[in-house]
Amino acid sequence: MKRDYNLIVFDWDGTLMDSIAKIVRCFTEAVNDVGLAVPSEAAIRNVIGLGLQEALQVLLPDADGSTRARVVDRYREHFLHLDETEMTMFPGVPEGLETLTQQGYLLAVATGKARRGLDRVLKETATTHFFVATRCAGEAPSKPHPQMLRDILEQTGVTADRALMVGDTIYDLQMAQSVGMDGLAVSYGVHERELLLEHDPVACLDSFHEVYRWLQ
Repeated sequence: MKRDYNLIVFDWDGTLMDSIAKIVRCFTEAVNDVGLAVPSEAAIRNVIGLGLQEALQVLLPDADGSTRARVVDRYREHFLHLDETEMTMFPGVPEGLETLTQQGYLLAVATGKARRGLDRVLKETATTHFFVATRCAGEAPSKPHPQMLRDILEQTGVTADRALMVGDTIYDLQMAQSVGMDGLAVSYGVHERELLLEHDPVACLDSFHEVYRWLQ
């Protein structure tokens, strides 16, 4: 039976924002700038949701710390300043967030983005006011470690059994399971439905419109 929830925690990239193409392109350019062999698009997509450092440990296991630091610098330069790939909210997201807030849900974000990047997109999308709490890479261990969710639960005063994690990766679902939260998967982001279903989400939905309707 579906629980009644007070708090809904959303992942950002691939769940609320269609930013996958930009992330893949910026990773590709950053690695190329440093002169390393560029991982496949599939490999890059698979690590979206992890913190940047953790993603590079997977993508570039043989690179030393100095080399990875150079890739991080180049990635941020491309993402924040050089790359012009368009990013938009998925259909129904702004309206859905507004209605969920009006219905009394507390909303939060747990993301592998850095604080600077999240604050920037929140401002650009005019969605900052929807979220009572946000947690980013660098402020807690990377997903799937559960500390981001522990911090959000503590900040909001909501117990895990009254909270829901919504995300497009197994990292989101694993993180939720670790703190006893339900996880709701979305299939329109990074990881495929079959992989998501292996981690026992309460549902796996194909659009944000379906997420909103499910919560009703």
